[in-house]
Parts: sequence; structure tokens; C-alpha cells
Amino acid sequence: MHFRTEIKIERAHHPINLKHDILTTGSCFSDAIGSRLSQNKFSVVVNPFGTTYNPLSIHKILRAALNNAFPASHSYFEHNGLYSHYDFHSAFSNPEKELIESAVKSTIRDTHTFLKTAHWIIITYGTSFVYKRNDTGDVVANCHKVPAQNFTKELLTEKKIVESFAGFYQNLKAVNPSCKIMLTVSPVRHIKDSIALNGASKAILRSACHTLSEQHAEVSYFPAFEIMMDDLRDYRFYKSDMLHPSPDAEDYIWEKFSEAYVDKPTLEFLSHWEQIHAALHHKPFHAQSDSHQAFLKKLLADLQNLRGTVNVDAEIASVKAQLNE
Repeated sequence: MHFRTEIKIERAHHPINLKHDILTTGSCFSDAIGSRLSQNKFSVVVNPFGTTYNPLSIHKILRAALNNAFPASHSYFEHNGLYSHYDFHSAFSNPEKELIESAVKSTIRDTHTFLKTAHWIIITYGTSFVYKRNDTGDVVANCHKVPAQNFTKELLTEKKIVESFAGFYQNLKAVNPSCKIMLTVSPVRHIKDSIALNGASKAILRSACHTLSEQHAEVSYFPAFEIMMDDLRDYRFYKSDMLHPSPDAEDYIWEKFSEAYVDKPTLEFLSHWEQIHAALHHKPFHAQSDSHQAFLKKLLADLQNLRGTVNVDAEIASVKAQLNE
């Protein structure tokens, strides 16, 4: 008897390995997948512009990075003592205009350099709802707590998302023709829009992702949303807010991701690294005991054997600092 629908994902035609450079961007789920890539020693830049939820804003900032294009100085604004920019996360906001401009330029510059040789961009769309400025009609990535009457809320159509993606994709192919894209829809529920409208929003995103993966050979879709909604159909897989996936759910989605998208040699490394990662976080009762010191020496040898595969200098230094020698 089967009491759940386990999603079977086909193996990727172009799997990821440890030598690939990966950028994740979009909603907070891109942080979750990005942090696991980083933890497992992939070369990854995780959400450099902060969480961004709607497709149009995600595409816009990626195009800015691809073109190494900086926002005009007059496009920054001051509100409640902080300078901000509507295209960037509040993490960039600063009481000094010069400092936010510098941070934004530095991030665009660094992301531009990374994207020129990146192998993968993982994009997570969060919502089809956008907020448009009433004065310019521009879609914003972040309202920065500016009064709601300054914006008009709108539900994107699939057509607008696909057209916006086309502009970004054309830019990407001009800068880095071999880069591949993985699309995901965030499993995080946006119930402030109501359950019904959250469903409408996610449906538009999912339909757009399907269209894009059909139109472009180097665009694929990973079903994080479907795994959460159908495979893990239980509130015990949510955090206490009943909106975000729990750590167990994120681990399960990561497992499905790695099985489908990571090549076999890297999967073998991940299995080995999981054991080493657990050993690195082991908390001994007696750090100076002979048994723990022997444990550390073995761990050090394991890490040194990995030096030709991944960068483990920080881990080696940490273990050496705990040795009595």
C-alpha cells in the first residue's frame, strides 16, 4: 500500500558537478538551495541582490549584472532616514547615499564577472503579483515600506513573464552562450494575497516555467513546488508559520535535487562529505582526551585527501587548532 505520491524526477541531461560555477537568485527558496550548495562545497554565489520575488524584477537585475550597468544616481531615494533603491533589497539600504551606491555597484560588478563564466543560473520565482509605482509605472522589487498609496498591485500574465525572460535570455546568450538555466517555483505560500490568489499566482508562474522550458533547450525546471505540495503534503513539513518549508522538507528537496541534477562522481563526494561535515560539527565531552585527539587526526587526514577536489583550507585550519600538537 502506498500512502503518498513520491515524485520521480528524470536525471538531467547536463548534470552539475563541483567544477561548475552556479548563481542562485530570486525568492527565499533560492537562499535555501544556495546554502546547501555552498555547504556541500559547490562554487556558488547565493542571491547576491537579496530576495526578489517577482519574475520581472529578477530578470531586470540579472540584465543589469550582465551588462555591468549601474542605476542612475537620481534613482536612489530617501525614506525614514534611509537611502534605498526600488530594484534592490532593503539589505542595501543605508543612511549614507554614497554607501548604498557603492554597495550596489560593487555587487553588480562582482556578479557581472561571475556571470561571464557561470555554468548555471538557478532562478526561483516567488509570486506573479507585482507592485507598480504610480508616478512612473515601473515594477519594483521592494516597496521599502513606502506608503501603499504610491503603488498599484497587479497580477502578471504568463505572456508578460515570458516576454521579460526573453530579453534577459538574449542578454545572457550574448555574454555567456553556454550558461544553462534552472527554473523553480518557490514552495513558500504567500497567503497575504489569500489562499485562492496565491494559487492563481503560483499557477501563472508554473505555466510560464513550462513554456520557457519548452521554448529553450538549455532551460529546465526543477519541481520544488510540486514536491512540497504533493509529495510532502502535510503541515509537519512546514515551519511554525505554516508558510515556509521546514528544515526536514528542505533537506528532502535537496536530496531530490542532488539525485536528479548532480553527476555520479559528485554524488559520491556528497556522501563522503556528509560524514566529514558531521565530524566537523561533533561536540566532544573531553576535547583533550586521547580518543578525541585520534578522532581529529583521522579527520585531518580525510580533509587533506580532499584538497585536490575542493577547498578545505578553513576546515583544515580549524581541526589543526584543536590538536594538542
